[in-house]
Amino acid sequence: MSTDSSLAHRLAQRTLELVNIASVSREEAAIMRHVRAAVPDGFEEWFADGQALVVGTPRRRDVPLVVLAGHLDTVPAQDNFPGRISGPDVVGLGASDMKGGIAVMLELAAWISRAHPALAVDLALVIFTREELPVAESPLPAAFAACPELGDAALAVVLEPTDNTIQAGCVGNLNATLRFRGRSAHSARPWTGDNAINRAVIGLARLVTTAPRPVRIEGLEFTEVVSVTRIRGGVADNVIPDLVECHVNFRFAPDRSPAQAETAVRDLVGPAAELEITSIAAAGRVAPPSPLLASLIASGGFAIGPKQAWTPVAQFTEIGIDAVNLGPGATGMAHTRDERISIAELVRTYEALAAFVTRDGAG
Repeated sequence: MSTDSSLAHRLAQRTLELVNIASVSREEAAIMRHVRAAVPDGFEEWFADGQALVVGTPRRRDVPLVVLAGHLDTVPAQDNFPGRISGPDVVGLGASDMKGGIAVMLELAAWISRAHPALAVDLALVIFTREELPVAESPLPAAFAACPELGDAALAVVLEPTDNTIQAGCVGNLNATLRFRGRSAHSARPWTGDNAINRAVIGLARLVTTAPRPVRIEGLEFTEVVSVTRIRGGVADNVIPDLVECHVNFRFAPDRSPAQAETAVRDLVGPAAELEITSIAAAGRVAPPSPLLASLIASGGFAIGPKQAWTPVAQFTEIGIDAVNLGPGATGMAHTRDERISIAELVRTYEALAAFVTRDGAG
């Protein structure tokens, strides 16, 4: 941890301040107002619509543009709001996922505005809502369309919790409802009906026995996996059911497009059931090696691995921007009742990013 105790204090207090502004998905208006007011002088507002905020240092064009991105919303509270500082941690809803990351972004912007360091890159902050909801509700596509400046970005760093490792790419996320239909009957005479549960047992066999598929991309191994996560059927103890519904979740590797992922699931299910795709989010392309990415890795001595989950990295790579995940939060703490973030990890991320965006580093 940095010996700069004032930095640790500022980051902890800023994180706690954000934690203590309730921002469950679709209820982020107050925290968006707070964050917008916290953006310091020296950062120009490029876009704001209440759901996404894009600000940046004045463009110089002769240096690369780097984006730092993060979301404001949280999952619902689990008796963990408001937050508190407890020893070495900030504890509370959203501390790890990902108000600690937002705090790092804002503190870095404040330092740049206050100290005027020599920046080796131009810097933009993209702060947005509704990340914890299906991707169809994401405000990022509207921000991308309305903010052409972002098209110049050479690298986006999404500050999702990664335990201060760089996680490249991300798996896609397909959700579907699978329906097996039969014909109801009295359970004393099951042969007069067609048991939808029996159909489901047979129809799910191939899907549930499909082994995880390892996929290696740019030296990183992703694991593609399909799961049945919910199942519902039956009317009463003495009724042969005529309908079973299952929820299917497919985490697909970056070597598949959304259309290819849908085809793969339909092939596994076959014609025995109805399949309704309810949502699908593309996988994130793995950023290829580059001097800018190498500089980011070196700035914090970060390990690099694959992102075995979906993140907005995919939305940046969809529009052609190389992107990686790097954040101070602990992945194991996200969405938990005991959610917390280490103050030392906040400092580590901040110091690495400060070194990355300057010629000489800073603290």
